[in-house]
Amino acid sequence: MLIDLENKKNEPSPIKDINHNLQLFIMKVKNKIILAMDIMDLKQALEITESVSKFIDTIKIGYPLTLSAGMDCISLFKENFSSKIIADFKVADIPETNKKICQATFDAGADAIIAHGFVGPDSVMACLDVARNRNKEIFLLTEMSHPGAEMFLKGVSNKIAKMGVELGIKNYVAPSTRPDRLKEIRKVVGKESFMISPGVGTQGGDPRKTLKYSNALIIGRSIYLAENPEKSVEKIIESIK
Repeated sequence: MLIDLENKKNEPSPIKDINHNLQLFIMKVKNKIILAMDIMDLKQALEITESVSKFIDTIKIGYPLTLSAGMDCISLFKENFSSKIIADFKVADIPETNKKICQATFDAGADAIIAHGFVGPDSVMACLDVARNRNKEIFLLTEMSHPGAEMFLKGVSNKIAKMGVELGIKNYVAPSTRPDRLKEIRKVVGKESFMISPGVGTQGGDPRKTLKYSNALIIGRSIYLAENPEKSVEKIIESIK
């Protein structure tokens, strides 16, 4: 499974030797930006993605779009933009149900799926087994980016990350809105793990600060709600050079 990210040259990372060219994941994340496409109108979602497609080749699709447009939208984005799809379904059920969710998601064409870690190792392993059997990937969600996550997830996110390491997981999701947590989670998962971060922009996460610890940014509303999504992406890219 390969990934080839450009080195972030202008600012040294506090985590010594963090590798922005990790060969862990199935896709190349262009410009270190993953587009979170959470618009519920398929036509509008396709138009916006088309406008930024020369800058972005990795798209995160979650429930808003799939519940509105159907699971076929995953293959539609892949075919139209030659993009890679991370299904943000935050899978969090018993092992047998997790298994079925992952099977259906990968059958629809997704390259990876995001799974919650708080459900425990047996449920996470159900996702991981399906992914490995299909040469796909899972991202383990350690801590979410919204304020409410501090009530329950913040206190156990390090344990979730440690569990992921023990299970052999290499891909993680951690919040850009709390750089101190990014730093701690990076320490737990190690410099060779691949970490992506939501919450950049609208929720307050800073792109440059986030990339001190994470390998790629997940950005949604700052792009798809912008008056000019293309210029918004260009501005973000310029800010992380």
